[in-house]
Amino acid sequence: EARTFGMEGLFRQIGIYSSAGQLYTPQDADQLLYYREDRKGQILEEGINEAGAICSWIAAGSAYANHGIPMVPFYIYYSMFGFQRVGDFIWAAADLQVKGFLLGATAGRTTLAGEGLQHQDGHSLLLASTVPNCVAYDPCYAYELAVIVQDGLRRMYGEGESVFYYLTVMNENYTHPAMPEGVQAGILRGMYQLRASATAPTQVNATPRVRLLGSGTILREVEAAAAMLEADHGVAAEVFSVTSFGEMRREAIDVERWNLLHPEAAPRIPYVASVLAAGTGPVVAATDYMRSIPDQVRQWVPGRFVTLGTDGFGRSDCRAQLRSHFEVDRRYVVVAALKALADDGAVTPATVAKAIAAYGIDPEKPSPVLS
Repeated sequence: EARTFGMEGLFRQIGIYSSAGQLYTPQDADQLLYYREDRKGQILEEGINEAGAICSWIAAGSAYANHGIPMVPFYIYYSMFGFQRVGDFIWAAADLQVKGFLLGATAGRTTLAGEGLQHQDGHSLLLASTVPNCVAYDPCYAYELAVIVQDGLRRMYGEGESVFYYLTVMNENYTHPAMPEGVQAGILRGMYQLRASATAPTQVNATPRVRLLGSGTILREVEAAAAMLEADHGVAAEVFSVTSFGEMRREAIDVERWNLLHPEAAPRIPYVASVLAAGTGPVVAATDYMRSIPDQVRQWVPGRFVTLGTDGFGRSDCRAQLRSHFEVDRRYVVVAALKALADDGAVTPATVAKAIAAYGIDPEKPSPVLS
C-alpha cells in the first residue's frame, strides 16, 4: 500500500518498527528501496485498521503528558477514510490534548485518477472544522506545506499549545514553484496573493477586474483560468492561494466577538476582509471540496462572492473528466468570473454565453449536485 503512493523511500530512511527486528529476507532485498523492518524503525505499519492506527497516533501524541517524552506523530491515510470513520477517536484526541499531524492523503474529490466514489473526499475539511483545537489547512504547493508544518511544530512543541493539525495532501504530480517573498504570514493566516493582475487599476482604465481564490489542487485550475481571462477576454484577474477557509472563519468570528464587546472602540477588520479590501470586482472561489468550505467566509467577503465546489456524488474517471463533471475546472472558473462580472454590469450576458459555447460546455448537462 505504501508503494502505491510512492512512500517506499521511507523504508530505507527511517524503517518500519518491529519489536523483533527484521526476521526474514524480504522479496525485494535486492532493490534500492527494499522493505526494511527495524527495532528503531519510526513507521508503524497498522494495515487496513483505521481504528488501530488512530489509537497509535493518540498514544504517540499524548506521550508528552503520559510519559514525559514529546513525540511528533504523523498519521497519513486516505482522507476519505479519516474523520468520518474515526471521528469519535479524533474527538477523544482533542479532549486528551494530543499533539501531532493528521495527513489526509489523496485529498479532494477530483485529484484521484479513476478510483471512484468510495475514495473521493469532498467534506473532510468540514468535519475537521467541528473540532475546536484542530487546525486544518488545504495547501497546494510544497512551500505552503513546509511553512505550515514548521509553524505547527513551533506552536505545539515550542509554545506548548494544545492543538493538532489536519493537512490535506494530494495524489497528483505537478511542478512546485519557489516560495514568493513575504507570504509566510498569509499562508498561516489562511490566504495570500499569489498572482497580481498584469493590468494595474486606474481611474481611466475601465478593464473589468476579478479576484480568484483557489485552494488545494484546484488552485492550479484557478491560475490557468486567470491567464485565460486576461488573454481571451480582456479581464484583469488577481489570484489568491487560500490555505484555510476554516482558520479565516475562526479569526473572523473572534474579531466579531471583540467588536461586540468593545462597542466604543474602533472596530477590527477580519483578515479575509482586509486582504480583499484593496481590490475591486467580484470574488470567485473554487476548491476540490463542497461549496460549504469557501462559503464559511461569505459574510466577510466584500462585493459579489461566487463559489465553485464538488457537491454531489463522484464517479470513476480521469481528473479532467471529474473536474468537468463537478464544474470546477478552468473553463468553469472563467465562466463563473464572467457571469459575476455580467451580474455587476461590467460585461454583457452575451459575453458569458459566447464563452460557454467556445469552451464546449453543455448548459443542459445534469447538475452534479443532484446527479
